[in-house]
Amino acid sequence: MPASAADSIRAHANELKFSYIRDNIDGFLVEAHTMDWTADEAIAELFDRECEARRANAIRRKRRLARFPYQMDFASFSTGHLPPHVAAEVRRLSTLDFMDSAGNVILVGNPGVGKTALAVAIGSRVCDGNGRVLFVNVSDLVIQIKEAMSLNEITRYKKSFERYDLVILDDLGYCSFNKECGEVLFNLISSRNQKGSMVITTNLTFDKWNEVFDDPVLTGAIVDRVAHKAHIVDMTGESYRVLETEEWMKGVTEATSVKD
Repeated sequence: MPASAADSIRAHANELKFSYIRDNIDGFLVEAHTMDWTADEAIAELFDRECEARRANAIRRKRRLARFPYQMDFASFSTGHLPPHVAAEVRRLSTLDFMDSAGNVILVGNPGVGKTALAVAIGSRVCDGNGRVLFVNVSDLVIQIKEAMSLNEITRYKKSFERYDLVILDDLGYCSFNKECGEVLFNLISSRNQKGSMVITTNLTFDKWNEVFDDPVLTGAIVDRVAHKAHIVDMTGESYRVLETEEWMKGVTEATSVKD
């Protein structure tokens, strides 16, 4: 095919926003010629790749907008440090079946057992399925609620909170809510009840949530909403970060012994 034809395809692809075709047409034409594809085979393959590139771009965009603290998926999430029954629950969560009934997931455990990593893996899988996810650390959520209150924008904030397919609240228990902020959080949670799922990571069991919220009645109401149709996973155990550090120290010790 003459170079001018490739240039024409590139120009049309740019106008139509076919970014894969625009950026790869030269190499693709060489490949099509090498593979001796027919015209219809080449066209089908070219548009398959364009669609696949768009799907991949959409997933990257969804993950970026989710504001995950880092990248994690189930293929990379290690369950070796977890008890067998917890590892089995992780596999069940990876199916996202809990979202079919707008169920919640509560991941409880001491620091370093992988609560946040598992929450990110769940959120990433939702993004991969074209879902909308919000990841927010609870300490940041407190700040956002206070800012929305000061600007008289709680209604708008609530609507934005409702539009996500999954909301992940990370590290509940490391900062407290005053009564006013707690009431707003209760309102946000209630607005999602039976409509959209949440994943909450916390170092506190339910009986200690009163340490986070100022009002025992409000605490009970929040627990009631959150625990409704919830999958509660107790990940308490030995920190994988401690295990990794011990393995690293063991390697250093062995290396030093060899040198000596």
